[in-house]
Amino acid sequence: MNYVVVIEKAGDGSYSAYVPDLPGCVACGETLEEAKKIIQEAVNLHIDSLRHHGELVPPPTATTDTVHAA
Repeated sequence: MNYVVVIEKAGDGSYSAYVPDLPGCVACGETLEEAKKIIQEAVNLHIDSLRHHGELVPPPTATTDTVHAA
């Protein structure tokens, strides 16, 4: 399954990431690469926890797009 990950840069230069389809699945990193690595681990742990507790693993439904601003 491929989930959309939103990564935002903070004012201090660090990065935060979250997965819209997995509420509560978040991560932070000092660099973009670190945030990507940690959110990948967080997604795997989050899904493992849902399965372990017999909860439904939400299917990926979020999509992305971009718009041009003049």
